Amino acid sequence: MTAVTTALAAAALSTGPVAGPAGADTAAETAPGTAAGTAAGTAAETAPGTAAGTAAGTAAGTVTDTAAAADVVAVDFAQRTGPVHGGATGMLYGLSDPGVPGDPLIAGARPRTVAQKAPDGDQHPNGDALKIADGFFAAGGEEIVVYMQDVYSKWPYENLGIDDYLAKVDAMVRKVVAERPRDKDRFVWVPFNEPDGIWYQNWSTMKQKFFADWKAVVERIRSIDPGARIVGPNEARYNPGRLRDFLTWARDTACGGRSCLPDIMAWHELSHGSLAAYRGHYADYRQMERDLGIGPLPINIDEYGNRRDMSVPGQMIQWIAMFEDTKVDADMAFWTYAGNLSDHAVRTRQANGAWWLLKWYADLTGQTVKVTPPRPDVPDTVQALAAVDPSVRRGTVLVGGGAAPVRLDVSGLDPAVFGRQVDVVVSRTTWTGYEGDATQPPVVAATRTTLHDGTLRVDLPGGDVMAAYRVTIVPSSGGAPAADAPWSVSVEAESATLTSAQAYDQDTTADPQLYATSGKRDVGSMNTARSAVTFPVTVPRDGRYRLGIFQGANKAPGRHALFVDGKLDRIVQYSADLGWTYRGRTDVEVELTAGTHELSLRTSTDGTTPLPGSDVTLDRFDLTEITGPERAAYPADEARLSGGAGVVREGRGPAVTLGGTARATFFAAVSEDGYYDLTFSYKAARAGDLDVRVDGRQIAGVRATRPGEAASRARVYLPAGVSVVEVGGPAGLRLRGLTTVRAEEADAAAHRIEAEQAQLAGTARVVTVPATSGSNASGGAYVGDLGNGAGNTLTLTRPAGFGPGEYVLVAHYANADRNTGHPYNTDVISRFLDITETGGATTRGVFRHDYAWDNFWSQATPLTLTTPSGALVLGNATAYAPNLDRLELARLVLEVDNRAT
Repeated sequence: MTAVTTALAAAALSTGPVAGPAGADTAAETAPGTAAGTAAGTAAETAPGTAAGTAAGTAAGTVTDTAAAADVVAVDFAQRTGPVHGGATGMLYGLSDPGVPGDPLIAGARPRTVAQKAPDGDQHPNGDALKIADGFFAAGGEEIVVYMQDVYSKWPYENLGIDDYLAKVDAMVRKVVAERPRDKDRFVWVPFNEPDGIWYQNWSTMKQKFFADWKAVVERIRSIDPGARIVGPNEARYNPGRLRDFLTWARDTACGGRSCLPDIMAWHELSHGSLAAYRGHYADYRQMERDLGIGPLPINIDEYGNRRDMSVPGQMIQWIAMFEDTKVDADMAFWTYAGNLSDHAVRTRQANGAWWLLKWYADLTGQTVKVTPPRPDVPDTVQALAAVDPSVRRGTVLVGGGAAPVRLDVSGLDPAVFGRQVDVVVSRTTWTGYEGDATQPPVVAATRTTLHDGTLRVDLPGGDVMAAYRVTIVPSSGGAPAADAPWSVSVEAESATLTSAQAYDQDTTADPQLYATSGKRDVGSMNTARSAVTFPVTVPRDGRYRLGIFQGANKAPGRHALFVDGKLDRIVQYSADLGWTYRGRTDVEVELTAGTHELSLRTSTDGTTPLPGSDVTLDRFDLTEITGPERAAYPADEARLSGGAGVVREGRGPAVTLGGTARATFFAAVSEDGYYDLTFSYKAARAGDLDVRVDGRQIAGVRATRPGEAASRARVYLPAGVSVVEVGGPAGLRLRGLTTVRAEEADAAAHRIEAEQAQLAGTARVVTVPATSGSNASGGAYVGDLGNGAGNTLTLTRPAGFGPGEYVLVAHYANADRNTGHPYNTDVISRFLDITETGGATTRGVFRHDYAWDNFWSQATPLTLTTPSGALVLGNATAYAPNLDRLELARLVLEVDNRAT
């Protein structure tokens, strides 16, 4: 076998990859969840909490006694297992309101199904199936699973009798039929949710009652919409005895002219043990169908997973692999709040580390192939799935979830698809917290190698049980691929020196309903003026470094003091979080010289007076070298193809073939609001316009001016998070890729104003932030009591030169509105801001819950202005708007250069 060995740190990406000879193995293994700073392929061991960066200059491929410890995953590309289904990453209440989460996040993750509440239901304040439908379908979604009993307000559902329920069923089905006549078939109906735990617990006494009520509800649905599809029985666990009774009865009983059988089988897999038991449940159910002479029915496991799984790539890959193996739909459980893609969306449109795994899964095309992990039915072990698409000559493996190093033994690489020489690219995504932003995952290893008998070996490091990897294999073309991961190291907070603080266990194996924590421990009780967490780091060279602080601020913003080598470097401002263990991440930049330094996060600058909101938990610290302006490259193989687009592999490398309706779509992620240079590289067969759209808005003027190799650059304002960049072009154009580079100097072109300096009317008022608040309000004040009446407004005067055109309005807002009383869900409420151009149109912006009324996040709303200078009036006539701190108005496009180099 040809071997590809990645030389990267088990918990720290240090020097990049070195290709090893056949038979090479990674050498070092670090304990799960630690940050030893040792690289795979390095013999040295570094004490926990340090950052020695020992990977530098160490050759990979050295065989040591840890080689035998690797988990071997066999991937046979010659054994196809069926078309990629893509159904494993649906979600329950993943969407809450139009625009929450942002459309690019939904499109990138592309859930096939979502489960949402009944129209006008009272169970939660948002998540209405009808209200989220347009955005979901536009983003590529297929079916909305309607939880009909969520029409009720209480949990468990109040039982007011079947007649009361039938009246509600009648109203909701009629509403969907009336409002969605053209696509009502994409709404599928769940008559009962977890009937084994609600209304019908005792099967020996309630069986016939359940049968009668099922029949009544299904007949009522079909009397209104004869073609309606029914989902059920939707029990809280796999109950084979109850299920066999139900299916036997339903097969032999008529409901509205058809059998009472559901059209889609559903049950829930909500325990840690489901990772071991699900495949057995699936096999047992399919045998039950054969025994009873029914089906096979499509299956939706419409609630799965635990709190500790969501947001963690190494956990989610385990669930995704087994559901894709069995070609079922499956919806992640709703443990936290609606509208955050089941804990995969950061703020409104930013992604966390596991979102990128969902996106990688959604990118898969073609056929899945046989994958054999070492322990397929053992929880918290390495799992994988793989697919091959001969039409684009690409194989992909997604793998993760174990603590040990992984060896991929790849076979069956058909030379008719892959040729004799291949490029192997390994990307890595890991946990960034629930509210921790993750931009494009780095390429941690890349090599060009010759195949022997269609086989390949790829070695991946151990140590980061929370990580997942994507391995892509394509025929070699163009220049050899290269890694782009900067030097980085991680340090666990509990391994640091603690002063007046305490380490706490967060054992998510013992209790999977705990929120995920790096290393299963964190540091809290930072509640005195002397509390501090201090740790050494060793960096390889002078320069700027980004310190990522994994923290939990308990529903209030807060602050710590960062000391570097005993001197105050800066005050760290933390955003509010849902709680102490619902982890966010705050990034700050520090200047460090080569060598060892001491970093310390303290609750006070002077050891006497605590900073406001300083009782914040700390979990992990990631220190990453900054090598220049923020930059990301999206080559042709990162594009999603539509409209007949294809991929060619030629001397200059892969390219997407465009023309006519063919389109290439990229999901570009940036870390902050501002201007970015989007450069499109291509080979044109002739001159012609490129059809470039960013989040659906056309970027005019991008043009191939002549035949041949060229590039065009557009300077575009992008909000922090993910944007959808869609590219079409004239016939014969071959798009090589997209790069994004931060153009911070261009931000001066945006108009900025503190909200309290704008013209206020009605009840809108300036609120001064008290000194005891840890608020991040700029200028120490914000505007509250906006909206809830047509006259309660804020008016933004447009400056000279901001005439008609396409704009972005960024509002720094706070919204902590919510319902209370649900047993385990946080019922957050979005607020809306109506932006009216005087003499022009009104645009509505949506602002999701951000945990505290003095905790300000940025949210971008696209505007098309049509008047020369009409002022912008902000308010909401019917409900309260969010609090506003400051505003930024920016042109969408500053310039286009069609002779970029």
